[in-house]
Amino acid sequence: MRTLSKISVAVAAAVAVSLGASACSAPSDVSAGDKKDDKNAPLAVAASPVPHAVILDYIKKELAPKEGLKLDVRTFGDYTQPNRVTEDGEVDANFFQHKPFLDQYNKEHGSHIVPVVNVAIEPLGLYSKKIGKLSELKSGDTVSVPNDASNEGRALKLLADNGVITLKDGVGSAATLSDVKDAKGIKLTELEAAQIAPRLDDVAAAVVNGNFAINAKLKPSKDALALEKAEGNPYANFLAVKKGNENDPRVKKLAKLLNSDEVKKFIQDKYGDGSVIPAFGPVKS
Repeated sequence: MRTLSKISVAVAAAVAVSLGASACSAPSDVSAGDKKDDKNAPLAVAASPVPHAVILDYIKKELAPKEGLKLDVRTFGDYTQPNRVTEDGEVDANFFQHKPFLDQYNKEHGSHIVPVVNVAIEPLGLYSKKIGKLSELKSGDTVSVPNDASNEGRALKLLADNGVITLKDGVGSAATLSDVKDAKGIKLTELEAAQIAPRLDDVAAAVVNGNFAINAKLKPSKDALALEKAEGNPYANFLAVKKGNENDPRVKKLAKLLNSDEVKKFIQDKYGDGSVIPAFGPVKS
């Protein structure tokens, strides 16, 4: 008999929004909206703190000056605000998300954000502070998953691929909780993605997005009970802009630098534990 439970995410969402607001970098004296016609103005980019802002800060310091590019990196702690401020023109671009997430966001919010270039994959993993291997999960245990549509399906597929649950035939990474055919006694709960790692102590195990795992000092190659495969993974994170800004010379310069040999080496050196994997190239439609 399967057991599925959903917990209220209202409080978690409020906390996440608060976190995002507090996590933003100090306001720049240069407004993206005010300087949109000045191609020599700093390019304002919204990003998750780790690894996206870390990569951008490396480019800002080591590579951008040689290309005549000024970067204004603004960090956000949640998955909602970066697209909102990009759509509104408060920033020129963002770097934090993958294609399934963006597609869902545009659909739900009527926004017009488009990908520019893939940069890296941050594998989704199952983590726990209470058990040391998958076989120790038992009936009655609670496992938390992200509550946004694209990452929840991705998380459920990871659990199914590793025998934790069974999904209905054919649903794959589009799965929702209603598509769980057999939970095997596991209680599945939904949380806003940013809140999962901080609440890891409250559950038997949790599926954590790669960037939040890094921020929580979790090392995928060492700590994950199960980990997504990088090969053929459709969840590469990319640089994105509001439609119509793809040909901004500053955006083109940043896209080139994000796919450079220097950035590839930086990622491999800094995240050699497999938490971030270079995945350069165009974004598939």
